[in-house]
Amino acid sequence: MSSRLSVNKTYKQFVGGAFERSESGRSYPVSGAGGQLLAHAVQGSRKDVRDGVAAARSAQTGWAARTAYNRAQILYRVAEVMESRRDEFCAEVLRAGDGQSEEAAAKEVAGAIDRWVWYAGWADKFATVLGGANPVAGPYFNLSVPEPTGVVGIVAADEPPLIPLVSRLAPVIVSGNTAVVLASERCPLVAITLAETLALSDVPGGVVNIITGRRDELAPPLAGHGAVDALDLSGCGPDLGADAARQAAATITRVVSASAAERQWAEEAAQSPYLIDAFCETKTVWHPKGR
Repeated sequence: MSSRLSVNKTYKQFVGGAFERSESGRSYPVSGAGGQLLAHAVQGSRKDVRDGVAAARSAQTGWAARTAYNRAQILYRVAEVMESRRDEFCAEVLRAGDGQSEEAAAKEVAGAIDRWVWYAGWADKFATVLGGANPVAGPYFNLSVPEPTGVVGIVAADEPPLIPLVSRLAPVIVSGNTAVVLASERCPLVAITLAETLALSDVPGGVVNIITGRRDELAPPLAGHGAVDALDLSGCGPDLGADAARQAAATITRVVSASAAERQWAEEAAQSPYLIDAFCETKTVWHPKGR
């Protein structure tokens, strides 16, 4: 038998529903827990961030216009596809890249799958829980309704690499927001493998955009972009988080999880309808009573 060369996987960014290289042509080595070279990941640029935001902005109106039931179906489909790729997430990504034991990797993948299912179940319920009728002194109905904020920038945490990413992404998109995610710099292969799952799960192109590269380089242009409506900085350290928050202030962008206390709260409340609320705007409607 003749020997053959294996076809090595090329990890790319996920922008607008397509897997792309950076316009800069750069890449950086990704090492495993034992120091071994796993792959070269795309080193994104400011231009890649702008492209991701443009794709998210273009997709947001259509995604928000879908029924809550349809968004629930799609999030549940993400869980189904992740379930079928459990071995890949466990062996190739978490065990090799993060150095987790077989038991820990299996537990984290199962937790991430369950979290997609949990948030899928909230798609047609959170508006009832977070909204409602308000008492007013006058012949009016006063109703509060949560609506998606728009485009949300997410800076993913490094450790552990999968559960925090799903915990921040699922509540953002379930309400109709779109997302631009800066992947974990240390373990970017987790985010790109998740992107492959999203691409197979009927998630419309542009709803989730994943940029890989150096966090210090990518977070400031994402935070300062005028078309970004909210930021989740739970993956930032104190210095980078403070700098990104200052960038966001110039465009009056909502910031969630910038401080250490907020990051701790976010981790404890990673499975909560109030994390959906953090990226919603409340619309209040007045309507007269009577004839």
